[in-house]
Amino acid sequence: MIKRENYICKIRPFYESDLIKVITGIRRCGKSVVLEQVKAELQSQGKQIIFLNFELRSVSSKIPDDLALISYIENVISEKPDEKWYVFLDEIQTVKNWNLACKTLRLQNLSLFITGSNSKLLSKEFTKELSGRYVAFTIRPFVYKEISEYAKELNREISVDDYLKFGGFPKRLEFSDQDAMLRYLNDLDETIVLNDIINRYKIRKEEIFKKLVDYVLISNARIFSSNSIHNYLKSQKIECSVNTVMNYLAYLEEAYIIRKIPQYSTKAKKKLDFYTKLYDEDVSSNTIRQTSGRIDLTHNLENVVYNELVFMGYELTVYNVNGKEIDFLAAKNGKEYLIQVAYSVAEDSTYNREFAPFNLTDNSRSKILITADEHDFSTSSVRHIKLKDFLLMKEL
Repeated sequence: MIKRENYICKIRPFYESDLIKVITGIRRCGKSVVLEQVKAELQSQGKQIIFLNFELRSVSSKIPDDLALISYIENVISEKPDEKWYVFLDEIQTVKNWNLACKTLRLQNLSLFITGSNSKLLSKEFTKELSGRYVAFTIRPFVYKEISEYAKELNREISVDDYLKFGGFPKRLEFSDQDAMLRYLNDLDETIVLNDIINRYKIRKEEIFKKLVDYVLISNARIFSSNSIHNYLKSQKIECSVNTVMNYLAYLEEAYIIRKIPQYSTKAKKKLDFYTKLYDEDVSSNTIRQTSGRIDLTHNLENVVYNELVFMGYELTVYNVNGKEIDFLAAKNGKEYLIQVAYSVAEDSTYNREFAPFNLTDNSRSKILITADEHDFSTSSVRHIKLKDFLLMKEL
């Protein structure tokens, strides 16, 4: 497995901290691998390590609760009480009262790292249970640079087109047969929706929730409000209150299935939190819901650009200038970029539509157009970046 340095470099400054290091994210994105890689790095430095994987029956059966876990750890570190220990607890949600164990252990001379399934260890969960005694790192499915590197380890190649369709869940690369890969992605999606949300929140109106999930995930890279989703469900003869819609969207976000960014209006001079743009954590969530066999490359492309920009560390908002939308205002280290995304601007109508919002802005910010076109559409004020080049960039 490739080393996910983009995440590890953010965890590294906290190796010696007494804060609990929480490694979280959507199911099967590679949380345990990152934990293993941090452990290996510390082990190579001669540090004292304790590693427990609670998915193993041999571990979970012997350490069922907080008291057993505390007793086990204290017994091990007593062998070398003068040295600092580095404790790694993988899938800790299986331990009863895991939060009490973590809060007690962090008071010892040790550094504590934990991961947990997002069926139990949601962002809301550790915020409540660890109450300020933690620092969280969210791991995501592979971006294109990572999936290409991993594919080489497996003696495979992943095209940009393949990535736009099937996304970056690492394990999907282990299936050379497309039908088998799609079955894996469908089963993973079903597990996430059922185990991580419906069962977790005890949602009674399962069919309504599933219809909302399908609608949202197949409509990625679009502006939404809770009211607009409510109105869609109503048009489908589905009775569901706006408050319920808001709760369901919050569940999806807490389980790392969707992400949202607000709109910034130049007219109002502020963020419009009421209207937000929603993106899938992985574009496969859109693809597996296509019933016609058609792949939504246009919206998946924008979703992929969003994921890459987040990976690069940019803060993102949708930029609304006089009622016209620019897909992203990206900010980092005091620099700002206005970014439009389209599959192609070869047609005059699309070209004019994408460039029109740029023409309403001054040149105080860099302007970027990202498309899958091979032809260079750069102008004196707009830099055109080809998608295949953008996906390999580390900075704009």
